[in-house]
Amino acid sequence: MASKTAFRYIDSEDPSYHSASVDRLITGARIPFDVFIKEAGNIRHLFNKGMVYTSYTGDILRDKGITVFYVNAQDEGNLESYLANPLLYKIREDEDSLLFREYSHEKEQYHQIDSKVLIPGTRINFDLHLLYGFNFSILVEANEKSPATIDETILSSGGDFMIKKTDMPLFNAYLQSLMSKQSEAKLKALAIRENSKLIMEELLENPRSGEAIKRSHDMVNYIVDTVLDSKDAVYDLLDMSKYDFYTYTHSVNVAVMSIGLAGSINLERKEIEKLGLGAMLHDIGKSNVPSEVLNKQGKLTSTEYRIIQNHVVEGEKILRGHRNIPPESLPAVAQHHEKLTGKGYPRGLDNKQISLFGRIAAVADCYDALTTPRPYKPAFTPFYALSILVKEKQDFDCALLKEFIEMLGKVR
Repeated sequence: MASKTAFRYIDSEDPSYHSASVDRLITGARIPFDVFIKEAGNIRHLFNKGMVYTSYTGDILRDKGITVFYVNAQDEGNLESYLANPLLYKIREDEDSLLFREYSHEKEQYHQIDSKVLIPGTRINFDLHLLYGFNFSILVEANEKSPATIDETILSSGGDFMIKKTDMPLFNAYLQSLMSKQSEAKLKALAIRENSKLIMEELLENPRSGEAIKRSHDMVNYIVDTVLDSKDAVYDLLDMSKYDFYTYTHSVNVAVMSIGLAGSINLERKEIEKLGLGAMLHDIGKSNVPSEVLNKQGKLTSTEYRIIQNHVVEGEKILRGHRNIPPESLPAVAQHHEKLTGKGYPRGLDNKQISLFGRIAAVADCYDALTTPRPYKPAFTPFYALSILVKEKQDFDCALLKEFIEMLGKVR
C-alpha cells in the first residue's frame, strides 16, 4: 500500500536497470539503493533504500527462486561502492542512539498529520512543523489573529507534517469544516482518517475517557460507511507516514484494513462495526507502556519485551471498564498477537481458540507494522511485507491472508 510502483518489463538490454547476483548482498549491512526483482518478466519493488539485509531476507529470496536483483541506473555508483566496500555499510548497535533518545522525548510534544488534508488556498490558524531526520523545524507560523494560506510551496516540503499537541483542537475544527463543506469523497475520507487519529491520540493519553470512546465509535461508523460505499476508499483512508511510527496512526490503519477485509468476506454491517471498534482500539494498552520502552531504538531486553507484550492484557482490562464497548469487539484487542501455531502472546492460543476478529486484526496489524517506517530503518515495501506474511502463513488464517492480498491488489 505504501508504494504504487508500476510493474514494468525488464530484459538484459534495458538500460534503466543494472543487475547483480543476490549472493553479493551483504548480511548485516544497510542497502544504499532500492532493490527490484523480476518475476514473470515484471519488475517488482522489493526493498527500500536503507533496509538492512538479513539471513531471513535471504531465505525469502531463495524460497522465491530469485538469484538476480536489479537497481535503478542512477544507483550504479552506490551499487559499485556497496559491492567494493562492504564494511562501510555494516550497521553499528549504537548508531545515532543519543540523538534518537533526544528526538523521542521531543516527539511527545507533536502530532503527525497528513499534508493531503491541507488544501491549497485554504487558511489555517495553527502552526505547521516539519519532521525530517531527527529534527523538528517550523514550516508555517499561524494563529487565529494572523492565519496563513496553504500553497504548493508549503506542500512540497519533504518529511512528516506535524502540529503541536496544543493545536490539536484548532486542527480538529479545520477537519470538521472539511467534512461539512467538501463534496469530494476522497477529501472526506482523508478528514475522517485524520479525525480518527486525533481521537486515538486523546485515548492513548487518557484511555478511560468515555467521551473519547464514544467518538471513536462514531468514527468507526464513518469508516465503515466509506469502505462499504467504495472498496477503493481503503487506500484513501490509510496514512503512510514518511518517517516514523505513531501508535495513533497505526491504530487507524489497522481499523481501516480490518474493516476492508471484513467487507471483502461479506460480514454483516453490525459485525463489521464491532470488529472495527476493536481494531481501532487494539493497541490502547500501550498507554500504560513507558515511552522510553515504546520508542526504544534497536533490540529490546527480555524485560522490555515482556512490558511490550503486556500491552495486550492492559488493553483488554481498560476496555472491559467501558460500558460502551461490545464484548464482541474485545477479541481484536486480546488476540491480535496470537498465532495459529500457538506461538503468539499473551495466552499462546492456537488455531481453534482464536476468533475470526482476532485472526483479521492479526493480519492487518502485522502488515501495517511491516510497512511503517522507523527513524532508524525504512518501511518494508508492500511486496516484501506480503512475502513475509506468506512465508509465515502457518501463523495466520490462510483464507483470510489470501483475501487480504487480493484486497490490497484491488485498491493499489
